Amino acid sequence: MTDIAKCKSDMWNERSFAVNQNVRAFIDMGIIPNKNYNNNELRSGTTDGQVYVISENNTPLYTLKYDHPNGIEMVERFFTTYAHIDLFPKVHYVDPEKHFFLYDYIEGHTHVNRGLKSVWMKRLVQGLFNHYEKVDASSAWGRLGGEPRHQWLDFNRKSLEYAHENIGDLLPNEDYVSMKGIVERLAVDESQEEKYYLHGDTGVHNFVFQDNNLVGVIDPSPMVGPVLYDFTYAFCSSPDDLSMETLLSSFSLLENVQISTSRLIEEVVFQLYTRIGICKKVHPHDLEEYLNAWDYWKRKI
Repeated sequence: MTDIAKCKSDMWNERSFAVNQNVRAFIDMGIIPNKNYNNNELRSGTTDGQVYVISENNTPLYTLKYDHPNGIEMVERFFTTYAHIDLFPKVHYVDPEKHFFLYDYIEGHTHVNRGLKSVWMKRLVQGLFNHYEKVDASSAWGRLGGEPRHQWLDFNRKSLEYAHENIGDLLPNEDYVSMKGIVERLAVDESQEEKYYLHGDTGVHNFVFQDNNLVGVIDPSPMVGPVLYDFTYAFCSSPDDLSMETLLSSFSLLENVQISTSRLIEEVVFQLYTRIGICKKVHPHDLEEYLNAWDYWKRKI
């Protein structure tokens, strides 16, 4: 065994030992039943920190996540606020020093076996978005723990520039100019925009599907923003069925947003532009479908 391989093996053994110790402590504290558990590190996904699945007889039961204390604290606060939302996993224990927390494992898969977008968007709207809570009007916009934004316009401008950098010459410059105009137009109504406590990363990579049904939502990136942000983010998070019919049928169920169809279309087009930037950088296999959707939605404005 090489020195590098030995080092990796030693590190894995230390981590596994620490996880086993924590599981033993959970049992001793009566947090989980006394059973013969095993653990496996979850290496896929884009989540920060280290994630372990705690199983019994190869049946996943719990998720144990290690992360930076500020990240753990923000997620704990979010899940506590929305403990009544059945799409979110139940949290069983949070380390007092905020180094790790234990929550239910949600059986299923992200990305795949999604079923119809109109169906899972309906589940999201009725089971999550309609239950978002308002935050104080004096709160800053943007991601908690990130750079506070005094205007939602600032957040959108930053998102636009990041997308434009990733897109490069994939789309004509006229599209970028058009998006700049949309961002500024959307800001006209910002003074009337209410602030909500959002999940902040409502995409198919964080949706758990089982038998073509949405059964869970994981890995929040808590933020203060308009409900429409999470709604359009979810709608644009997969390239399938980005149709006007699916958009309007889903939006009609949203109880806490009242805007014109023309503004809704502009919100979607801008979100789609930012999604293409992410897609080109991280999910290039979806790019062709997104570009087809882009041609469709550009004609709507």
